[in-house]
Amino acid sequence: MTETKKLAVSFVLKDGQAADPMGAPLTETPGQLCRDSEGSGADMILIIDDSGDDAGHEANIGIIKKLARTVDIPIMAGGRVKRVEDVKKYLYAGARMVFLKASEEENIDILKEVSDRFGKEKIAVLLDCEEALSRTEEFAALGAGSLIAGRDQAVSGRESSCPVFFLTEEASGEEAETLLSLPSSAGVCFPARKERTIDFMELKHQLKADGIAVNTWESTAGWSDMKPGADGLLPVIVQDYKTSEVLMMAYMNEQAFQDTVRTGKMHYYSRSRKSQWLKGETSGHFQYVKSLHLDCDNDTLLAKVFQVGAACHTGSRSCFFQTLLRKDYEETNPLRVFEEVYQVIEDRKIHPKEGSYTNYLFDKGIDKILKKVGEEAAEIIIAAKNPDPEEIIYELSDFLYHAMVLMAEKGVTWQDITRELANR
Repeated sequence: MTETKKLAVSFVLKDGQAADPMGAPLTETPGQLCRDSEGSGADMILIIDDSGDDAGHEANIGIIKKLARTVDIPIMAGGRVKRVEDVKKYLYAGARMVFLKASEEENIDILKEVSDRFGKEKIAVLLDCEEALSRTEEFAALGAGSLIAGRDQAVSGRESSCPVFFLTEEASGEEAETLLSLPSSAGVCFPARKERTIDFMELKHQLKADGIAVNTWESTAGWSDMKPGADGLLPVIVQDYKTSEVLMMAYMNEQAFQDTVRTGKMHYYSRSRKSQWLKGETSGHFQYVKSLHLDCDNDTLLAKVFQVGAACHTGSRSCFFQTLLRKDYEETNPLRVFEEVYQVIEDRKIHPKEGSYTNYLFDKGIDKILKKVGEEAAEIIIAAKNPDPEEIIYELSDFLYHAMVLMAEKGVTWQDITRELANR
């Protein structure tokens, strides 16, 4: 069904905490669990919303929204779907897919509607009852893009025209290979456990060696294509993958390069200790690889990473925190400017300042904010009739400021906006 099989981690979201399938709280927060799972090579996260009431459901939606900002891998969520609006809430929170329960007939009643409205690739059905096994083709015809089934259902001999994600209790390569080898298999979901951490990347290498198509890091250039110095070392510049902030500079030997590609975590060679080391092995401040780039002379690497905690041994975010000289200049990076203005607005909301116009808007409430957004939008239309583009620049700036106040009031970030634009 799918050319590349997926490995996922699943957990229950209960009372704001991540829990195992039995409801026992896990030691990691939902954010830590998602981040660590992505860093160790998981392709997807399955979140089961176990809220007992509408208030708990809304709280879980808020958590899923934060998690979608934390990780780049897809999130599949579901568990409390009563109407079409609930599916929309999961999707708007950032979930790439939403699952409906086969055991709840009201879920199946809306299956075609949500599939037609949001796209079948965003809708899955959880086969959580025995009779659902005989209805897989019905679900497919109604618009299910994929199915979620238990391990016991995987060995029942039934196949499906929908790709199937299989839930399993085992983390062994043998178990995963058995499930992934099934013709309809799209992937395997392993439940998060307090006492067990899965190294997905290591498991993928085992599966790949056995002929299972899974996502692993593959470099387009080998060490032999590079030009290390006389000491056999290659300098590596490390940047934050989202902000492009330079975090540190270090060195790799061949083994460190190979281990970085194999694990997806940055490894280096220490010239002072004369030994290889894994960044974060003792501090927990791992650097998860997002991309590696080789310069034009093949003698320097640029690594773009997700940095956990501080990159510098001093505790500073970046090793380059000592300013030797500085000339004043205007920051013109659009996203950085938007982020900085947004952060000021958010700070005003949390720490009000007397005389602040921003706090005046927050104090007056949503109706006043919306009124100003509408007024500024009208001003743009009027300015657009003027041949002088400076007036449009001025009015657009006013509009964007008030739009950011609205964003802060509703808990929407620029990351949410840019993610949505990128998805379009």
